[in-house]
Amino acid sequence: MQTLAHWDGGPGPWILFFPLIWAAVVIGAVTLLRRTVRRGRRGPFRPSEGPAAVDQNSPIAVLGRRFASGEIDEDEYWRRLTVLNEEFGRASKGGAA
Repeated sequence: MQTLAHWDGGPGPWILFFPLIWAAVVIGAVTLLRRTVRRGRRGPFRPSEGPAAVDQNSPIAVLGRRFASGEIDEDEYWRRLTVLNEEFGRASKGGAA
């Protein structure tokens, strides 16, 4: 243990790891804060826009809420979702491909 603490009479080369660890912590904190602020204080891992964001009043979102609450069963959910994906999904004429 003394070899690590006092290498040739001074601090050992392990002392260089402390600035690297602090740099990693600071860079991680700054990155996390920048991502949080950029997304409007909604958190770094929640989609705010783009293809992952879903309009809460879209027919697909309403269908998902009805299925989650138990209003419709799984078979009806998948049947209606297939029809809605043809009309409003990504493969539709006006949607993103």
